[in-house]
Amino acid sequence: MRSHGLYRGAAAAVAARRMRNILGCVLGREGWMWRNHEVKLLNTSSGGDTVKIGDVTYKLKTPRNPELVPVKHLSDSLPQMMAQHLRWIMQKDLLGQDVFLIGPPGPLRRSIAMQYLELTKREVEYVALSRDTTETDLKQRREIRSGTAFYIDQCAVRAATQGRVLVLEGLEKAERNVLPVLNNLLENREMQLEDGRFLMAAERYDKLLQEHTKEELDSWKIVRVSEDFRVIALGLPVPKYKGNPLDPPLRSRFQARDIYYLPFKDQLELLYTAGPNIPAERVSQLLSLATTLCSQESSSLGLPDFPMDNLLPVLHVLNTFPMLSSQQLVQRLYPYNSILGKEGRSAVEGVLSRFELLDGRRQAAPATVTSVSMTKDLEGRANVTLSVADRNVSFQVPAGTKEPRPPNSSPSFISTPSHSQLLSEMMQSHMVKDICLIGAKGCGKSVLAREFGEMLGYSIEPVMLYQDMTARDLLQQRYTLPNGDTAWRLSPLVTAAIEGKLLLLDGIHRVNLGTLAVLSRLLHDRELDLYDGTRLLRWDRYQTIKEELQFSDEQLQERSIFPIHPSFRVLALAEPPVVGAGSSSSRGQQWLGPELLTMFLYHTVSPLGKAEEMDLLQGLTPNVPQEAAEQLLHLTHSLRNTNDPTAQSLASSLSTRQLLRICRRLSLYPEESVAHAVNKACLSRFLPSLARACLEKSLSNCSIQEAPEPTENTQDYSCTVKDGVLTIGSVSAPVYNPSEKMKVPDVLFYDNPQHMMVMENMLKDFLLGEHLLLMGNQGVGKNKIVDRFLHLLNRPREYLQLHRDTTVQTLTLQPSVRDGIITYEDSPLVKAVKMGHILVIDEADKAPTNVTCILKTLVESREMILADGRRIVSDPREAKDRPNAIVMHPDFRMLVLANRPGFPFLGNDFFGSLGDIFSCHAVDNPKPQAELAMLKQYGPDVPDATLQKLVAAFGELRSMADQGTITYPYSTREVVNIVKHLQKFPGEGLANVVRNVFDFDSYNKDMREVLIEALHKHGIPIGAKTSSVKLAKELPLPEVKMTGYWTTNQSGNARRKLLCPTETHTIDIKGPVFLRVQSYPCNRQESRALSFSEEKAHWQIPMNEVNIICDVTTKDDVVYVATCNPVSLFSMKEHGETIQVMELYDVFPRTISGVWQPFVTVAPLGSPLDGQVVLHEEQSNTVLHLDLVTGAVRRLTLSPDSDQPTTGTSNWWRSKEQQQGAHKMCRDFAHKNWLLFYKEDSNQLEVLDVLEGRVHSISLPINLKSVFLVAEDRWLLLESNTNRKFLLTKPMHMAAENTGVCQLHSISEDPVSSGHGAGSVEVSVPQMLSSEQLPNENLSAALDQRIVSPNRVLADTASFARVVVGFPDLMSPNEVYSFQRPVDLSDMKSSRTGAQMFLKGGLHSSAVKQQNCVSLLSANQMVRALPPNKVPLKEIYPKDITPPMTAAYLEVTDLNSKKVKYIPVPRSMSVSPYTNWVSKVSESDVLMAPLRSGGVVTVDMGGYVRLWETGLDTLQRSLMEWRNMIGSEDGRPLQITIERESNLDVTAPKHGKIDPNNAPHVGGNQWAGGTGGRDTAGLGGKGGPYRLDAGHKVYQVSQAEKDAVPEDVRRAAREMAEKAFKERLKEIDMSEYDAATYERFSTAVRRQVQSLRIILDSLQAKGKERQWLKNQALGELDDAKIIDGLAGEKAIYKRRGEHDPEPGSPQQKPKRLRVLADVSGSMYRFNGVDSRLERSMEAVCMVMEALESYEDKFKYDIVGHSGDGYDIELVRADKVPKNNKQRLKVLKTMHAHAQFCMSGDYTLEGTAASIKELAQEEADEHFVVVLSDANLERYGIRPERFAQVLTSDPQVNAFAIFIGSLGDQAERLQKTLPAGRSFVAMDTKHIPQILQQIFTSTMLSSA
Repeated sequence: MRSHGLYRGAAAAVAARRMRNILGCVLGREGWMWRNHEVKLLNTSSGGDTVKIGDVTYKLKTPRNPELVPVKHLSDSLPQMMAQHLRWIMQKDLLGQDVFLIGPPGPLRRSIAMQYLELTKREVEYVALSRDTTETDLKQRREIRSGTAFYIDQCAVRAATQGRVLVLEGLEKAERNVLPVLNNLLENREMQLEDGRFLMAAERYDKLLQEHTKEELDSWKIVRVSEDFRVIALGLPVPKYKGNPLDPPLRSRFQARDIYYLPFKDQLELLYTAGPNIPAERVSQLLSLATTLCSQESSSLGLPDFPMDNLLPVLHVLNTFPMLSSQQLVQRLYPYNSILGKEGRSAVEGVLSRFELLDGRRQAAPATVTSVSMTKDLEGRANVTLSVADRNVSFQVPAGTKEPRPPNSSPSFISTPSHSQLLSEMMQSHMVKDICLIGAKGCGKSVLAREFGEMLGYSIEPVMLYQDMTARDLLQQRYTLPNGDTAWRLSPLVTAAIEGKLLLLDGIHRVNLGTLAVLSRLLHDRELDLYDGTRLLRWDRYQTIKEELQFSDEQLQERSIFPIHPSFRVLALAEPPVVGAGSSSSRGQQWLGPELLTMFLYHTVSPLGKAEEMDLLQGLTPNVPQEAAEQLLHLTHSLRNTNDPTAQSLASSLSTRQLLRICRRLSLYPEESVAHAVNKACLSRFLPSLARACLEKSLSNCSIQEAPEPTENTQDYSCTVKDGVLTIGSVSAPVYNPSEKMKVPDVLFYDNPQHMMVMENMLKDFLLGEHLLLMGNQGVGKNKIVDRFLHLLNRPREYLQLHRDTTVQTLTLQPSVRDGIITYEDSPLVKAVKMGHILVIDEADKAPTNVTCILKTLVESREMILADGRRIVSDPREAKDRPNAIVMHPDFRMLVLANRPGFPFLGNDFFGSLGDIFSCHAVDNPKPQAELAMLKQYGPDVPDATLQKLVAAFGELRSMADQGTITYPYSTREVVNIVKHLQKFPGEGLANVVRNVFDFDSYNKDMREVLIEALHKHGIPIGAKTSSVKLAKELPLPEVKMTGYWTTNQSGNARRKLLCPTETHTIDIKGPVFLRVQSYPCNRQESRALSFSEEKAHWQIPMNEVNIICDVTTKDDVVYVATCNPVSLFSMKEHGETIQVMELYDVFPRTISGVWQPFVTVAPLGSPLDGQVVLHEEQSNTVLHLDLVTGAVRRLTLSPDSDQPTTGTSNWWRSKEQQQGAHKMCRDFAHKNWLLFYKEDSNQLEVLDVLEGRVHSISLPINLKSVFLVAEDRWLLLESNTNRKFLLTKPMHMAAENTGVCQLHSISEDPVSSGHGAGSVEVSVPQMLSSEQLPNENLSAALDQRIVSPNRVLADTASFARVVVGFPDLMSPNEVYSFQRPVDLSDMKSSRTGAQMFLKGGLHSSAVKQQNCVSLLSANQMVRALPPNKVPLKEIYPKDITPPMTAAYLEVTDLNSKKVKYIPVPRSMSVSPYTNWVSKVSESDVLMAPLRSGGVVTVDMGGYVRLWETGLDTLQRSLMEWRNMIGSEDGRPLQITIERESNLDVTAPKHGKIDPNNAPHVGGNQWAGGTGGRDTAGLGGKGGPYRLDAGHKVYQVSQAEKDAVPEDVRRAAREMAEKAFKERLKEIDMSEYDAATYERFSTAVRRQVQSLRIILDSLQAKGKERQWLKNQALGELDDAKIIDGLAGEKAIYKRRGEHDPEPGSPQQKPKRLRVLADVSGSMYRFNGVDSRLERSMEAVCMVMEALESYEDKFKYDIVGHSGDGYDIELVRADKVPKNNKQRLKVLKTMHAHAQFCMSGDYTLEGTAASIKELAQEEADEHFVVVLSDANLERYGIRPERFAQVLTSDPQVNAFAIFIGSLGDQAERLQKTLPAGRSFVAMDTKHIPQILQQIFTSTMLSSA
């Protein structure tokens, strides 16, 4: 600060002038103190005046250009210290030495220099150096005058020749090698100039002049350097402040003087005079604080210097407003909350409290601006009245030229208490100094600034600052006059200063400090020197010069001296500095340093309170639904108030601006959900997974429900254009009528619902007047949507594609030279603005964000300044006054397209920096249905099955890309290309065509495996050969024989005809109880990926290995599987994505092993009870009714008397022999909602009617063995001991009043001929009897005779199948036709496979429960599952082949083709240990049920579900499709043909005849497939429609053999690899066993490691991306320097190079990661169950491998925690394992520790300690990842406490991965823990994946 001594007395005028010197604003004060002068001005007559300071005298000379001498810098008094500085400068001046004034930032050094020059009446040449200064700015610059280039001397040369003083300010800002051009001038006072002149020191020149004449010297171009030339350099000490250190040769040429702040006492006196109304102690406290914060100690704490110089202005404010708290004022001077971290803040607050300045704890006095009025007498000032704490204070402030507007009268500004408070504080600061507003983006800075300006009647001049802005862009730019001369154009900033406007510097945080330095003199002294030599002076200085020199304004303007208008003020806007960030950090930077602190007074725009924001939203959007607005604010404020960085970043995209946009939209479309709006604003689709989780959780915490996706109403998304109105979905807009029709895009577009929804959304925002931003991955149709959208609206489009090299200039104007005159071509942007077209900006993320941010002013304030001086304005009235204004057309709109941020696009984060000024839309790949519909339009002839497979496979790949398993997001564009190919070349197989997309990945092994796996899973047979068809071998069936008759006895004989009484009662229902229906993903794999077999698809049921499958059944396309240990029910769709599970172990008591073995069957009910099933347990006869939708379970009690405790223990312990027969359920007619129950060996049938809720009990005269429901009203009963058959007929509908009676008829079975002893007929015991009949054609085919008759198909052990013709409807004898087996199945010994044989010992269990035999009537097939020992393996497999290990064979008896085949069912992966129990369920290891689609489903004992296709027709059809998918490689060579012209002319092309014998044909225009013909298809002919090769003379090795590499070559390669491997092991001294062990862990995570490393590499590459280096002597022409090029300068090129880091910017520190692994005993103990320890070891292995060789980027260590403590060192940060052996050692340590440590859990302590420890380390970012299987509840740890620990330090990102525990405990945990911070790995396989996810979405997102 320019401090001056104080002295008594003197009149008010003197004081006023003195104050004006200090402050630059008029404040009259009385009462000053005297002190003696030290500076004397002596008048001596001899040789002019002299100045004497102390004992040093200096003789004054009369200046030649007096207007260049500084005025009004000297004050009437000088503090002692200043006088000493001046005396020292005078000494150096007399010695002829150049001086360097060094000292802290602030105007003090410049002020001293100027005072000295004023004192000694020297002319000044001032230059503010910046990083853009080049040598031409110092020496000479060329200008073109009337077509010739002249050299114009610049400041250094002017000063040297005219004898002026050159003041160089900011030496540390200039780039390294610019200043040495002055070295020789400084040292020897000589310099060679570009125009050939030579500057020579005065003494040498004078010597030469004695010998030569002046003319001679002039002809030699020698120029004399004046002896009065001096240089005064002003600079900052560089290690302490940012900047370039002084060049040693340059430094040695200067004499230095340290100019520190004034001594405490002097400063204090000065301040006392400034604030007479303030208690003295307050002043001294403030000064003490300032001095403390400038001390060495404070800077070693990293606190920036306190801006001493601003104390004076602040005291003026305090003097007018004594009621303000000191702390508030300190915040304005030194906004320590924004610029410092935690330690810094507490340090400053400590100092504040030490000097008793912490008085701001109490509420700030409420203040409002009550009135603003122009002052009468003074132009450019206004009287402002503030009411502060109920007192009105009036004061004068600078004001604009327009009429001030009364406060709060603007319709677009809603005043809130905090804003009016802020505005009044800004008024106070405005009284004395320029202001800077700091606030997050979108919080209303621009609005407040505009309101502030309008209140004071200012014209506002917004200047948008951007990162690579140069000093020239700020002050003056060159242009050419119409005659080709070069000239300089003033920038808006300078015109604002001259015209007295309010200058808005928007985005001061972006600009480089070296560039802003140019403004420091303007801000401090209101003076400015421009490039063309113009000088701007402070108003009063200008007036003084005018008076003293008696010049008129015109004369001064001829000498290019202009005044700066007194009411000119600067208002800067900035985003909060990021504490501790480096200059290159992506998160922003710590821009607010000591230099900037001296330039402004700072005000922070705090985010609004909830109530205020509510008022604001409702004020600006009056119709917004109240509830929606409240939910929005609740969410936003809950996000803003957390200290979790993820939530904070989400909150930043919900800025006030964005909330207003949401509310505007909701007020027009109130039916939209808030969740939708929030997701859209945050673009949640493209957030990293953690942030997305965090958002979802916050939404659900604020009870904002996501509206369900509309699936049904996809039909009504149509778009129509009717009567000039476009309607998309439910939104309409008028169609535009453009003047330029050709610019309206027209594009091939197939409508699909999803894109329609996006367009409807876009239209909504478009009608609201928003500019749109569309984000999406590549190839999802962003461009198509936009073009289609504009096509529908009929809007012309301008298109602009951005790229790496886009600059602000190229965005707006393209300069070009015509006839030596620079002309500017409008860019599409300017054209669109002028014409009102739509500007489509594509690839917006490719351009640097500092370039694209100029779009902000265009969107926000609808203004923009172009490089040629024109300006875009939105208000036509404003344009009238301005000559070069372009009015923005009201129809102008921007549509911006960008890829999502992050890997793999690695664009710039356009959304992050500009997202909140656009309305954002996420464009995603279409949903499967929509995509399928769209592909059908692209490929109408491509089979549906193919399209479905493609859609499914790509869907899977995309979800993998979202999870981060693969890096490339496959998009619709790729699928469309595949489909187009298939459409054009249908003969090529899908498997070949998909390679067009996937060959990119063919060299990346891991990626290739993932892809092939995914494609195979969806049945795309990539890599399969057409020859690999593996269908089962077919064997002939024996001849069909008629083996007997069944006769139903129906004669009048009463003994045979038995009536069966029935009784009916309602059932008793208990319940319902609601159980959880869990859903698991179904990992369905297509089976025909590599070869074709009967198996269609397979998947695994999520069950544990002790469970036993006991029943499978199907209804429509749903498969139900029941298990019985514990009892559960699984349901899944044939093509579904999920498996629903209901666990019923609460309903059935726990089974004690082997004692009570429940056995469950399932009956799915039909309409109207779809989705409900009845479950029957055979031993306890429990009947349950389950609803799989709601989870309701009801227990049905059938007979009232059956409540005896059968399930009591007595029953359990009863020995096997006494056990009664089981209860059975017949479910053939379950789809009609009735079921039949009976108990073996009893005489009771119970019919349950589920809909009516009744049971009909039928009593029989016989004891039952089994019941077959052959029709709804006819049932076949078997008597228990004799196996005699009876037919029970009953009325169709049993009514309650028993009208009908059930009758029992016995059936006699007779052999064919009654000749041989009638009794010898074998009584067949059916295993299965169909309840429907064979269709007639199937019946005829089976019996080889035309026949139409009722029939039933029956299966028993003696035959493959029997057909009973005429049964059960015809009473005449029914013929039985049989396909007999050579050997009865029951005679074969039922041995199980070896191991099970052992376990069973001799115990031969009773008959199995499930027969596994089904009939497929439509396919005319009988399918049963047989154990391998009952299958004729010798006939199926050749002698030398060992049959594969199988669970069973499916015996398919086909009655059409009379063949039987045996399909092997692969072995199950795991088998339940309860073999005895398993063997009772089924004799083979599988259960089977028929599928509605034809074919069967089998479930093996390990829970593996397989779908089989058995029908011959369907198999053939599938095989055709499969072969088409692979594509027919016919093995013939391709031929290349060049058509030859023969002189026969061509008739219409045709295919030609096809020769049945296919003899070779040559020529003749007739045969297809000939050679050399004309018009026919063939080879080498002329004019044929296509080439056709009928395959003659092709002898050739098959492609496969050619592709095969000879075996010996392969062997050599293998041996080489092995040898290298062994060498490597020897090198790191690792045994092969160890290598294999390590390999086990390493391969498990190979994929994750690979994908992490890919990301790391590409980020590294992005970090090393080169930038443009300007002012180069070679490279590409820099557009900005085109005029300099015309003028003939050299350094006008730019080239790419690596930027040196900003001088003084902190080193980029590595990121710090700690993995806290759980190595407690429980990990080892449960490792056997879910191998959690091994998975954790894999995760650790992954970290070590992925970060290998990135130690400079990531510093990591691994620490274990267990019962022994929480800091078990596994890997030290400074000693990370380098090779596999060392890594294995770490893993072994983990394992050993877990084995031998104490029990206990230290998860919490370990996490807390790690977070604390890491927070103290210096790093770019800190991460802690905790792996734990902590069963928190078991150790009594509250999850809330853990949540607290995880977020205890905002600097440290902590994540927890819990290894899933029992039940839903893990999920409950996740609900209480902070979102995105905790993961539950239910399946330990996911641990490495979760870890990878954490890495990619946090650490790598900003690396």
